[in-house]
Amino acid sequence: MSFHEVRFPTSLGFGSIGGPERRTEIVTLANGFEERNTPWKHSRRRYDAGLGLRSLDDLQELLAFFEARRGQLFGFRWKDWADFRSGLPSQAVSPFDQPIGAGDGGTTKFQLVKTYRSGEAEYIRPITKPVAGSVVIAVDGAEVPAPEWTVDTATGIVSLAVAPDVGAAISAGFEFDVPVRFDTDSIRASVVTFQAGEVPDVPVVEVRV
Repeated sequence: MSFHEVRFPTSLGFGSIGGPERRTEIVTLANGFEERNTPWKHSRRRYDAGLGLRSLDDLQELLAFFEARRGQLFGFRWKDWADFRSGLPSQAVSPFDQPIGAGDGGTTKFQLVKTYRSGEAEYIRPITKPVAGSVVIAVDGAEVPAPEWTVDTATGIVSLAVAPDVGAAISAGFEFDVPVRFDTDSIRASVVTFQAGEVPDVPVVEVRV
């Protein structure tokens, strides 16, 4: 897939709005009951990058980034300021934030994930774009120093030098980006309307990687 491992300017993305969306198919039966189903295993996030623009310099930076991505052609990283850490946004990253697997005596590679829980229900989200330098790992309750593991920041796969023992819990903490692309091939902007407070629509949508 065409993807640039570069992050959208965080100063521009800070004022954006957006979040996850789901696709639910609902059929109302003759008796009034409903049948609900979804073709999507994972949610998909959408954002509007235009709302973060505050000056003409910001607009120029946006246009440069858009042109370098060739519009919708190349994906890029996006920092979702509402959800970018393995734990709570107000807390520091901890190697015990998220369980990512259990040892079987042979497996050394584990996918970073983030689990969202509410009551007895949960959703496990694969994390494919961790931020370099932010990942910490623990095995069986003890933090593992970085020389004993590596992480591919393009896929979110952690590789341990030694396979954990059977039943050993592997956990991780990290910051992460969302893989996205522009959801338009055009940006319509006017200096006059921009100075009057009108910002261009710049839709951004998550992509599967």
